Amino acid sequence: MTAVLGIPSVLGITGQINLDYAATAPCAQAAADAVAELLPWYGSVHRGAGALSRRCTLAYERAREAVGDFVGARPDDHVIFTRNTTDALNLLARALPAGTPVVTFGGEHHANLLPWPVGSVRLPVPDSPGAAIRGVDAALRELDRPALVAVTGASNVTGERLPIAALAAVARRHGARIAVDAAQLAPHAAIDIAALGVDYVALSGHKLYAPFGAGVLAGRGDWLDAAPPYLAGGGATTHVGAATHDVRWATGPARHEAGTPNLLGAVALAAVCTSLDVEALHEREQALLRRLRSGLAEIPGVAELRMFAPDADRVGIVSFVVAGRDSAEVSAELARDHNIGVRDGLFCAHPLARRLITEAAARAGRRDFPPTALRASIGLGTTPSDVDALLVALDSRRALGLAA
Repeated sequence: MTAVLGIPSVLGITGQINLDYAATAPCAQAAADAVAELLPWYGSVHRGAGALSRRCTLAYERAREAVGDFVGARPDDHVIFTRNTTDALNLLARALPAGTPVVTFGGEHHANLLPWPVGSVRLPVPDSPGAAIRGVDAALRELDRPALVAVTGASNVTGERLPIAALAAVARRHGARIAVDAAQLAPHAAIDIAALGVDYVALSGHKLYAPFGAGVLAGRGDWLDAAPPYLAGGGATTHVGAATHDVRWATGPARHEAGTPNLLGAVALAAVCTSLDVEALHEREQALLRRLRSGLAEIPGVAELRMFAPDADRVGIVSFVVAGRDSAEVSAELARDHNIGVRDGLFCAHPLARRLITEAAARAGRRDFPPTALRASIGLGTTPSDVDALLVALDSRRALGLAA
C-alpha cells in the first residue's frame, strides 16, 4: 500500500480487510526498513568497543531520543524501553513511593486497572468528560495527600478521549501526579507530555505500527531513580561487590533496563515515531470514523457502545453489538465469508464493556443483546472501501442470520 498525505504505508495481505488495529497494528514499512537496515550490523548494545556494538548503541540511544521527541518529553524526563504498555504501567506501579494512593476509573483497560496497589481508589465510569474531571477532583480532595491519577488517553472499547489536559490541571492543583495509558491515543493523535502537563505516558509499539516487542514509559525521573530496579541484572548496576548486598544501581533509564535490550524493537518504534504525521493521519481517520459510525447507526439491530454523548471526541475505535447474535459467531462469519477481521469479546476491559452493553440494551429497550461485543478499529491502512465492506456485510440479513 502506498503512502498518502505524507502518511507512511503499512504491510498487508491483498484481499484481507483488517479492522482490528486497536489490538495489534500492522507493521509500517518504515519500521520494517529500519530493522532490515540494522540487521547486518546487529550486535551488543552498550560498553562494546567493536564497530557493531558502537553502531547498535548509537542506534538504540537515538531511538530513545526519537521516541522522547514523539511524546514531547521534557529534558529531564526518562524514556525507558519496556515490552508494552502493560509492562510500562507495571514498572510505574513498582516505582510508586510507599503509601502513594492511586486514583483511576473502573473503565480502564486491565493494564491500567490491575497493577495498582491494594487500597487504590477506583472511580465509577464517568458519563461525560466533565464528570471525569469532577470525579478526580473530589477523590483527590478527599485523599488530601499526594497521589497518582492513572487514566487512559482514549478508551480501547469506545475510542472516546478523556480530557487529559484538564485532568492534569486538577492533579497539579492537589499536588498529585498523572499517568496516561496512551496505548490507543498515540497511534491516532499527537501527544505532548510537557504541553499537557502530564507526568508519565505509557505506550506500546505493537499498536503504533512497530510490532517488534517494544513499549515505553516516559516521564519524571525522581520516582524511577528512587525505586528498586524493575529487573535485577546486568546493565542496571554501576558496581557489584563480593557481598550480595554490595550493589550500586544505575540511575536513569538503565536502572530499569537490565539485560540485553530489545534493540530492534526500539529502532522500529523510533522509525515510526519519526515518519508518522499524526495530524494528517488524525484528519483522515476522523472522516473514516464518521463514515463507520453513521453507517452502523443505520443498520437495524446494531447498537454502538459509548460512555459519553454521541458527539464526544474519539479516535478510530467503535464497539457495537448485534441484537440476537453471538458476537463471536458474527466475527467468524465476517472473517470466513467477507475476509474482514474485527475483534469480539470484552477487550481486556471487562467491567467497562459489560456495563456499556447493559446501558446500550437499556437505551434500545431490548433484551436480546449478547454478553460480548464486536470492535472495529481503523488506522494507517484503512480505506473507505474497507469501511463500506464491513457495513455491507453487517447489513446483509444472510450474513447476520436475521429475518428479513
